[in-house]
Amino acid sequence: MKPRIGIAGITGRMGACLRREVAATGAELAGGIGRPGSAGEFADIAALAAECDVVIDFTHASTVAAHAVALAGAKTAWILGTTGYDAAAAHAAATAGGVIPVVAAANFSPGVNLVLALAERMAAALPASAYDAEIVEMHHRQKVDAPSGTALALGEAVAAGRGVELANVIVRARDGHTGARADGHIGFASLLGGQIVGNHSLTFTAATEQIGLTHLAFDRGVFAAGAVRAAFWVQGRPPGLYSMKDVLGL
Repeated sequence: MKPRIGIAGITGRMGACLRREVAATGAELAGGIGRPGSAGEFADIAALAAECDVVIDFTHASTVAAHAVALAGAKTAWILGTTGYDAAAAHAAATAGGVIPVVAAANFSPGVNLVLALAERMAAALPASAYDAEIVEMHHRQKVDAPSGTALALGEAVAAGRGVELANVIVRARDGHTGARADGHIGFASLLGGQIVGNHSLTFTAATEQIGLTHLAFDRGVFAAGAVRAAFWVQGRPPGLYSMKDVLGL
C-alpha cells in the first residue's frame, strides 16, 4: 500500500524535490508545512501529522524536538533528514522512536550510505597510527552548518571502525601554529561556494600510499528519492530508531 506522505519544509528547495518524487512514485501527497509566514497547507506539524501515514522532515535543527513530540503524539512515522541538531534534540528523536518508527539519517543518498559502510571497514583495516584520516567537503554558499551532517557521519564511521569516540579525536579546523598532527585524529575541512549540492571526500594517507572515497551529489533529487524510499519502507515497521542502512539492507 502506498503511504500518505506529508512534507515538513514543503516550501523549500528540498520540499520541491520531495513533491516531485512523491508524485513520481504515485504516493499520495497529503500536504505540508513551510517556514513561518510561508504558504504551507497546514498550520503546524501536529495538524499535518494527523493527516499522514508518514512525514518527511527536512527543516531546521530548532524544530526537531517539537516535531518529535507532535509526531509521536499522532503515531505518525517520521523520516528525519534535518541535520545539525544538538544532544537534547537527538534525545527527543530517540524518545519518539520508542513510540513510532523513525528513520533518521544525515544523508538519504544510497551512494553516501554505501560510502559510510566502506569508510567504517577501511578504518578498521588501516591502523590509525599509520593512516591519517581527513574529510574534506564543499557545499553551496547558503549552507549554515559546518561540518555538515554527512561529513560528521563520515567521521563517526571512521571512529566506529577504529573503536573510538569521534568527540575525542575530531579536529574541526586548523589555523595558525597548530603543531604536528597527532596520531588518530580525524580532520575536517569545510568549503562553501556557488551552488554545489554536496561533495565529500575521505582520505586515509600513510607514508607510502593514499586511499580515498569520494561522493559527489549533482542534484538534490537523490536525497528526495532516498527519503521517499524510506517512507515506503517504514510502513508497518515497529517503533524504533532506524537508519538508511536499515532501509538499504546494509
